[in-house]
Amino acid sequence: MPIFEYKGLTRDGKNTKGIIDAENLRAARARLKKDNVYVVDIRDKKKIDTRKSKGPKATKAVGVKDLSLMTRQLATLVKANIPLVDALAAIAEQVENPTLSEAIADCKNMVNEGLPFAKALQKYPTIFTKIYVSMVEAGEMSGSLDVILMRLAEFTEAQAELRAKVSSAMTYPVIMLVVTTALLSFLFIFLIPKMVTVFESTPNLVLPWYTIALINSSQFMVNYWYIIFGIIAVAIVMFRNWKSTPSGRNQWDAISLKLPIAGPAVRMVAVSRFTRTLATLLTGGVPMLTALDIVKNVVDNHVLAIAIDEARSNIAEGESIAGPLKKSGQFPPIVIHMVNIGEKTGDLENMLMQVSDAFDFQVKNKLESMTSLMGPVVTVLMGMAIAMIVFAVMIPMFEMTNMAG
Repeated sequence: MPIFEYKGLTRDGKNTKGIIDAENLRAARARLKKDNVYVVDIRDKKKIDTRKSKGPKATKAVGVKDLSLMTRQLATLVKANIPLVDALAAIAEQVENPTLSEAIADCKNMVNEGLPFAKALQKYPTIFTKIYVSMVEAGEMSGSLDVILMRLAEFTEAQAELRAKVSSAMTYPVIMLVVTTALLSFLFIFLIPKMVTVFESTPNLVLPWYTIALINSSQFMVNYWYIIFGIIAVAIVMFRNWKSTPSGRNQWDAISLKLPIAGPAVRMVAVSRFTRTLATLLTGGVPMLTALDIVKNVVDNHVLAIAIDEARSNIAEGESIAGPLKKSGQFPPIVIHMVNIGEKTGDLENMLMQVSDAFDFQVKNKLESMTSLMGPVVTVLMGMAIAMIVFAVMIPMFEMTNMAG
């Protein structure tokens, strides 16, 4: 059934836009009129997409919250025994995000033409990840799509919550660092040069070495600020280029796991992603080897990905899961212990989910402790820097006062 994009006005005079599927343009206008929408502009979306080599919105990503809400709504409709095509049509009109709405409407048409839902989702890799598609495919094959969609919604919500915790924990230190840099830049660029003018107006004034060093630093920042910014920009570009290479990425991933304070938190986040994703895939009926193939890309760390890939190879030869993970030396003992118990009791998915919940809690505590520690550290460093500047400026001022006396 064709899909039409429309712009119009509601009965209250408010602008509205969206998409609607109908047999033809006249039927689409009739449906909108019935919904009290005065059509200003309406076009066949398929014709619009044909003019464009690629739909611009198809390449855009969608927020985790929008995706999670859509998945939960779709699971509810499917669980209520509503046909998948009708459920997708309802979701396409319900979703507020235009990119996601268009993708769902397009998937609905493909499903209506006989294509499996998972295959339709593959057309939008920037919206639906490999994990999402694999879970939907497993749900379709097992006849439990509603259950799988609900677990997918919970999974995406958990991932979004973890990402939000990391972002919120880094907000305060970043703000403090920016404020400190701005304050010190103001002192070096505006305040100290004015003090130099005062010092130069006093004959026979001998400045201490630390004041001279401060003045030289200030003059260098004022006269050669572009060199400083250039060095910083070149360093950032070089670091990104190095990190984008396979060897650089591998080295950086190994370094990030060994950092004094952040290293344990990085490992906890990666392990939490590994256990939660693996549990979700296994619960959804995805085979173990296929699940490990997907999970190794989720941890976002090459060192752990290699360990998972080696474990997969050993598991393919008939070994258990806990043994290869233990040999890698990259996973905490609690993970190995819980996986071992899960394999013996036949409750591996539940054990993995418990490990993920435990590590999420540890990540939260670790980030809170890091934040509470970094705040005072940055404050003390800022205070020390300002105190040194004040000391370097006030000593010559006292000397000038004595000379004037």
